[in-house]
Amino acid sequence: MADRGGAVEVHSAVAVSGAVADGKDPDAIVAQIESTREDLARAIDALAERVSPAGNIRKLRERAAEQAARPEVRIAAAALGAAVIGIAVIRIWSRRRR
Repeated sequence: MADRGGAVEVHSAVAVSGAVADGKDPDAIVAQIESTREDLARAIDALAERVSPAGNIRKLRERAAEQAARPEVRIAAAALGAAVIGIAVIRIWSRRRR
């Protein structure tokens, strides 16, 4: 990627990796074009990964799995499950007593 802190001043020339080609060296111009093309391809791939619905779902699934593996989350889930089962048993038992 381009150096954001560096200043580049161009007057009828092409900047090539910090050096300036005077426009007469076609190899330097081609090298700069190829380098820019590769940088753009990497940037586009990174952006595509960020906005990809499948990629976002995969990241969410991984994050949920990491959270579920934490001991405090497992304990809370077990307590919630026990409470739901307890309430269901009490409701069923109270209906049978009527």
